[in-house]
Amino acid sequence: MKPLFEDIVKKRGQHSFVAFEIQQDKLEFFWHYHPEYELTLIVNGKGSRLIGDSHAYFESGDLVLIGPSLPHTWVSNGAIKGKCEAIVIQFSVEFIERFTRLGELSSINKLLLCSKQGISINENKSKALKELIKKLPAKEGIEKITDLIHILDELSKSKITPLASSLYQPLKGSENEKRINLVCTYIQQHTTEVLTIHKAAALIHLSPSAFCKFFKRITGKTFSDYVNEIRIANVCNDLLATDKQVAEIAYENGFETLTYFNRIFLKKKNMRPSNYRKLY
Repeated sequence: MKPLFEDIVKKRGQHSFVAFEIQQDKLEFFWHYHPEYELTLIVNGKGSRLIGDSHAYFESGDLVLIGPSLPHTWVSNGAIKGKCEAIVIQFSVEFIERFTRLGELSSINKLLLCSKQGISINENKSKALKELIKKLPAKEGIEKITDLIHILDELSKSKITPLASSLYQPLKGSENEKRINLVCTYIQQHTTEVLTIHKAAALIHLSPSAFCKFFKRITGKTFSDYVNEIRIANVCNDLLATDKQVAEIAYENGFETLTYFNRIFLKKKNMRPSNYRKLY
């Protein structure tokens, strides 16, 4: 499997940075990275968001800033009205450093530092700011640049939640990246099935013990914990999107016993599945 590297420089061409709109029937699993920062606003859609070793449910209004070389993907789960829509803004370290050297923009520096592990913007930002993000792809010239700086300045004043764990180390174009991409893609595509360390280790020709050490070193998590995080994210989506019984959802998402599922859900979400459904 080739490294899933996205060439933003080629896409950017003569422009200082790229800002574009995505409209498609659903967001497919595309585990990739690039050396640029990325700000993504989900205008319409819902599903699972994977940033580094973080796995969480997302829905319309989701706003995330990702630092350089941090693997990520959004995956649609469940039906929505209309097409999935997102605004994506990608800018290089070299570009943004021209502005963050200014004392007046020091708060943006702090924001970008936090984004190295990926951050979710918690606040429901003003409608005006979200409209500014939506309109950025159509902007030209100096207005496009000043609007981006304005957006980042406003986000620097927001409450944020770190996504990837502090132990997670982004990968940069290596043989290890090929191997971990292969394993992560396999897990994502077979999460409802029985997943074992032996099966995963065989994919990249390692013994089970060597695979466990390799996986923990790269992701900062054990194999079972990583699989459980993806399954719990999918469960959360089903709890909100369907009226199915909790037990049925648990079994459909790969949990073999209800007792084990309840214990893992409580550990990950600090509440029971029924309470999660009521709360959200």
